[in-house]
Amino acid sequence: RLAFSNVNAFMMNAINDYRKPYWYPSLIEPDPHYRRVRIDHTRRALSLCDELGAPHVTTEPGGPLAPGQGRQEAINLFVEVLKPLAEHAHDLAVLLLIEPEPGLLLETTDQYLEVVERLNAPSIGLNFDVGHAFCVGEDLPRAIAKLAPQIRHYHFEDIAATRVHHHLVPGTGAIDFAEVIAAIRQTGYGGWLTVELYPFLDDPDAAARGALEVLKPLLGPTEAA
Repeated sequence: RLAFSNVNAFMMNAINDYRKPYWYPSLIEPDPHYRRVRIDHTRRALSLCDELGAPHVTTEPGGPLAPGQGRQEAINLFVEVLKPLAEHAHDLAVLLLIEPEPGLLLETTDQYLEVVERLNAPSIGLNFDVGHAFCVGEDLPRAIAKLAPQIRHYHFEDIAATRVHHHLVPGTGAIDFAEVIAAIRQTGYGGWLTVELYPFLDDPDAAARGALEVLKPLLGPTEAA
């Protein structure tokens, strides 16, 4: 029986020109027209989440700063744009999860917490991407413990020791997944661990099998179901 782990609305593939960056347009676009495109896309994704019976939607953490756009200005805009989206999620009884990412507005644990504390919205949570956190130098067990009250979903992928943001099959990079899973288990988390291997378009089945071979032995019988 299939179940929905998450609706990923980070990408704009449904409506965007494939030649544009995957995060474009973002929720902090200075141009209100392009910003509205992302807002409407996110609202539709939340409604789809409700229709499918999925627990939450993942969205981007604000794009990179535009030329001439100050960081605090962008943070303020991000918070204001998220408020009505959080209300829409609350009305639908679903969650909107922010996913920090290297090179975008929110990259780190502390940057995420700065925004979520200002929002103070129970419908906003965190999609913790293990690879992204590794890229920006986070101590993974410490970050997992610190953010446990916020984390509603995990993305798993490996990253090379260089910490360059390129998704690898778990077990082929530098992340200690035994350590990561032990830290997650200590928080009592019982949700999905979703392996995110979108670069492996040529042979996704082989990538999935490789990930499963590495991760399944680290999980208990019920966790790996």
